[in-house]
Amino acid sequence: MTERRNRIDATFARCRAEGRAALVTYVMAGDPDPETSLKVLEALPRAGADILEFGLPFTDPMADGPAIQAAGLRALKGGQGVVRTLDLVARFRAGDADTPVILMGYYNPIHAYGVERFLADAVAAGIDGLIVVDLPPEEDDELCLPALARGLAFIRLATPTTDERRLPAVLANTAGFVYYVSITGITGTATPDFGKVADAVGRIRRHTDLPVVVGFGVKTRAHAAAIAKGADGVVVGSALVDALARSLDAEGRAGPGSVAAVADLVRELAAGMRAAETAA
Repeated sequence: MTERRNRIDATFARCRAEGRAALVTYVMAGDPDPETSLKVLEALPRAGADILEFGLPFTDPMADGPAIQAAGLRALKGGQGVVRTLDLVARFRAGDADTPVILMGYYNPIHAYGVERFLADAVAAGIDGLIVVDLPPEEDDELCLPALARGLAFIRLATPTTDERRLPAVLANTAGFVYYVSITGITGTATPDFGKVADAVGRIRRHTDLPVVVGFGVKTRAHAAAIAKGADGVVVGSALVDALARSLDAEGRAGPGSVAAVADLVRELAAGMRAAETAA
């Protein structure tokens, strides 16, 4: 087992030992500028995040809602791409050897960069895993299997429409954890049905020993706490991206409260999840 898998596995083991779900936070690389993006990334673990998802900006993010689309456009306008994103992770990793970092995005930028070059540079930067939402299991030879061979977890998404026949294919080469998409649609646009989410998590667990993490539509402390009761982890993304966006000035530039706006929300979410587990 590689160091990268160890970081992910160790995090879930620690959270289980503490009797709670992991808090997984998503922010967009380079939003609104590289230096602020790095400061946000560094602040997340201190505020209570257990695993970091770092968005790789792309011009056509088909699974993302308006908040994350806008964040990606801000990052792209500032010149953020694969090289700068990997550099931000490497700079973060220089000061944090333990927090898992998952790079989340789409295949086009990776393909344009070159798969072998990308994987080598991702490993060197200290990335632990990949979520590439537009590569189905039928395309595992493209990136999934080469990533696994390099020691990078390839994290697959299951959705409300992933039935019993499809689920084994989705899980076949998944590593690190399974990401359950709690709603049908794009990120940040609806509130999950918590009862249905719990049922779906239970169904997935019958097919895998991997942790099951739930995301999409989780916006508030109450949402996170409700899902944390039945899942191994909770992903919050659009709410954090929105918090950052609200802190920017009219020209989209970061202000003195930008990092704190994100960190304060993470702290609130983490407290809510811990309280929910204590109550349970």
